[in-house]
Amino acid sequence: MTQDPLATRDLRLATLAGGCFWCLEAVFQPLKGVTRVVSGYIGGQVPRPSYEAVCTGMTGHAEAVQVTFDPAQISYRTLLELFFAFHDPTTLNRQGPDVGTQYRSAIYTHDASQENDARAIVKELSDNDTFGAKIVTEIVPAPEFYPAEQYHQQYYERNSRQPYCQAMVAPKVAKLRSRYSQLLA
Repeated sequence: MTQDPLATRDLRLATLAGGCFWCLEAVFQPLKGVTRVVSGYIGGQVPRPSYEAVCTGMTGHAEAVQVTFDPAQISYRTLLELFFAFHDPTTLNRQGPDVGTQYRSAIYTHDASQENDARAIVKELSDNDTFGAKIVTEIVPAPEFYPAEQYHQQYYERNSRQPYCQAMVAPKVAKLRSRYSQLLA
């Protein structure tokens, strides 16, 4: 009997919120070392929220992605660098046309090392005035993550012709392919 090759890997989680989860999922899904990306909800007060409830802004959840990755192939630091390259961390509760607390910028850490890395990259970006404005990204310990409904998973892959995907997701995917092709699987 052969052993599952994934069982021998030291896989880790990164949980990130930066606007619509369809956008972030499309950026992280094709990366070398990423084994799974799940769109979902995090940081609210209601257990197992629905998309409709989260959209009201009343549950306190953010749309987020939970990225399972192999740190031997891609570092947490690289994931954070991509996170900051593909959303605006200076707009409070907004990404493009998406407005509300559910679209906030946040890094949900799973251990002290992730928290240290997140704080270090925010400090570097701030010290370099990379964005020309204050970074408002929250860095907090990861509470329970709730996977979104199945129709949200691999959304761009299945709905790339949908108008929102054409306007908001496709440019991010094009940027990923042109500037970060060396990181693609």
